[in-house]
Amino acid sequence: MSWVKNREEFKQAALSTARAVSKNQNLESTSQASTRPPSSSQISLHYPPRSSSQIDAWRGEGDFQAFWHAFHKEYPSLKMPKIARDFYAELELSRVEMVGGDKFPGAKINLNAYLNTQAKKAIDNKVPPLNPLAANLWLKQLNGESLQEDSKNTVNAFLSSIPISIDHIGKKLIEAQNSQEDFQSIAIDLMRDLDLMHEPETKGDQESIEEEPIPEEPQDSREHQQESEEDLQEHSMESKPEGEAGEEAEMLEEAQAPIDSMSIDEEIDLTRNFNQDIDHTSYEDYKIFTTQFDEVINAIELATPEESQRLRMQLDQLIAPHQTTIGKLANRLQRLLQAQQNRSWNYNLEEGLLDTAQLHRVITRPGDPLSFKQESESKFKDTIVSLLIDSSGSMRGRSMTLAAICGDIIGSTLERCYVKTELLGFTTKHWKGGDSRKSWVNQGSPSNPGRLNDLRHIIFKSADENFRKARKSFGIMLREGLLKENVDGEALAWAHKRLIKRNEERKILIVISDGAPVDDSTLSTNHSNFLDNHLRQIISSIETQSNVELLAIGIGHDVTKYYDKSITINRAEELAEALLDKLTELFND
Repeated sequence: MSWVKNREEFKQAALSTARAVSKNQNLESTSQASTRPPSSSQISLHYPPRSSSQIDAWRGEGDFQAFWHAFHKEYPSLKMPKIARDFYAELELSRVEMVGGDKFPGAKINLNAYLNTQAKKAIDNKVPPLNPLAANLWLKQLNGESLQEDSKNTVNAFLSSIPISIDHIGKKLIEAQNSQEDFQSIAIDLMRDLDLMHEPETKGDQESIEEEPIPEEPQDSREHQQESEEDLQEHSMESKPEGEAGEEAEMLEEAQAPIDSMSIDEEIDLTRNFNQDIDHTSYEDYKIFTTQFDEVINAIELATPEESQRLRMQLDQLIAPHQTTIGKLANRLQRLLQAQQNRSWNYNLEEGLLDTAQLHRVITRPGDPLSFKQESESKFKDTIVSLLIDSSGSMRGRSMTLAAICGDIIGSTLERCYVKTELLGFTTKHWKGGDSRKSWVNQGSPSNPGRLNDLRHIIFKSADENFRKARKSFGIMLREGLLKENVDGEALAWAHKRLIKRNEERKILIVISDGAPVDDSTLSTNHSNFLDNHLRQIISSIETQSNVELLAIGIGHDVTKYYDKSITINRAEELAEALLDKLTELFND
């Protein structure tokens, strides 16, 4: 699965570039689809495409978001009809893309490739000529940029659909691109000329233009976003030395250089930060016939939006009967974690920070020495917890339901206590070998082929993903047809590699499984202990060579023969309490 690993690291390189361009080192990524304009607190990054011909467009999607964070300022909201609001957003995006393109010329190629894919989608979906994206592309064409074919067709259709010439206003917009205030005023004039401002302007105390929130979000989500924006404003006020700014520019230009599949490895090597590595292919007696058909996939890509919503509602209904019991257990864990994170002060010390509350002694007791204080060290370490759930067919039913419930409840509890969490799953893409077995048969069915199935490793929630947004994908664990076979050793190595790249001081990996590794295609063509032995080797390597703390919970299966730290439960209903008890025990260590 080396190509999948490279894609993960290449994605991290793109995130580092976005942070450098936006001058916001706290910028986080999400795997959800990007929006135009983007969120003010995150950047949407999917895995890089497998085809090098699509790399420019993938980079362009990251570039426009980075430029928005770097060159767009938040002003008081504007009130206007939705169509006008959408047009204004695309014109402002066009402005920041042009400003960013001038500062980083290599990004223009990426942006044009990305916008051309969006234009093609609009053409394929028969979007009307008078559409916001067309206004964005029109302004770039007027600025002398060379557009690709679908983008040109979109602009031509747009200009043909309006009865007036607007190039003179477009030139004014281009001249004002370095002033957001002037650009906004001219853009509003343009929308009036296009007859998009149907609502009358208001006067008096109310501003003439006020924008409604886009998109609509829950109150707690908006509060979180506001806090992120304030952090960003504070960060952006800090000026950086010229040398550091130059390094950022060089980083972006290097990341934007045209590449092919052969040069991806070279670029990824620059971002490696592994302190340990458990390589599942390095063990004697374990081999893989092919990784060509393996995949690491975000859960949200496995179902339509409608199906995801239905499954989330189904999971909510299943959670309801357990809410009271599990809620009490979760509160117990939360109180424990918060108590460990509380800090205290030691007073009347001979050194440390001056205790200003005792300065009156200088006058009342001049002979006494000054009093100092020092903050006591918290025993709670910066922590990340990864839940790796066996998503094989034997987990179907109540086992998987309880696993999903626990992922939701535990993840929510830990996030409230500032403990990063991620939720992963593992299965295969097909029963009985899939494309890997077909390829093996076509090559004459050589003996002892090694692992002979197409792996599917699933990310239900990444560590940096917002929990409220990610939880809608948890219901996909219940999706019919998802649960197939399980190759535990490689899944464990994959989850471990994800953890060791993290910067948290303490890393905990919890495996939830109901049995030994089973893959009929592999076991029918290799010796009977092929997968079992490999799992034991991976576990031994992590437990003896890694700083990742590993524990397991077996559902109806004795996992103590595999894992040093483990428990076994006989009923799925016991899973929530067992998991919380084990976490409590860990955090008390």
